[in-house]
Amino acid sequence: MGLLTDPAAIAGLVAREVRTAARQGAVTRIAVARRTYATDPEDLWEALTDIERIPRWFLPITGELAVGGRYQLEGNAGGVVEECERPKRFAVTWEMGPMVSWLEIRLEPGAGGTTLELVHEAPVDPDMWKQFGPGAVGVGWDLALMGLGLHLETGAGVDPAVALEFPATPEGRDFVRAAASGWAEAAIADGDDPAQARAGAEATTGFYTVTPEEEEEQS
Repeated sequence: MGLLTDPAAIAGLVAREVRTAARQGAVTRIAVARRTYATDPEDLWEALTDIERIPRWFLPITGELAVGGRYQLEGNAGGVVEECERPKRFAVTWEMGPMVSWLEIRLEPGAGGTTLELVHEAPVDPDMWKQFGPGAVGVGWDLALMGLGLHLETGAGVDPAVALEFPATPEGRDFVRAAASGWAEAAIADGDDPAQARAGAEATTGFYTVTPEEEEEQS
């Protein structure tokens, strides 16, 4: 990650969309991220679903990665694998404590490689959305998709310590700011108030890029 020469351009590889929907009678918002990788669907599928390969770009994972099986990401979400169609798509629940949302990954081959479409649907916490907008979730996925890209380019694993520190570096701040801005514009296209959405992007940028020392000074 320390080799990024144009963080905003890397963030620009992701196309972002926000949709308003409903599930089980509750309003949800859907964050959609698309990025094309210069590899074939089988290789991308393996990077996304191989329990030994996932930690090279994301987080250590345990469980049974088969329909009906449960998975758990270290220090993050767990859930149930609901659908799987190799090498085209899979769907899982995304559970963090009592909060349940839904994640679907779709792969589409094309002339430039394989396009990954990530669709994350979650119930709306009005206060959280007003404060941060879709970037609270979306920027986390941007960072993961960047790590995936670095892994696919080199075959090597992303150093977890470097990945953890990256958002607080100068290039990391540029990346997060560009990604958060992209999510704000996507929310505006879905009908959000422009001023509120852009303020949320600034709050999201601050959330992801603050260092422990800065956080201590603010508390």
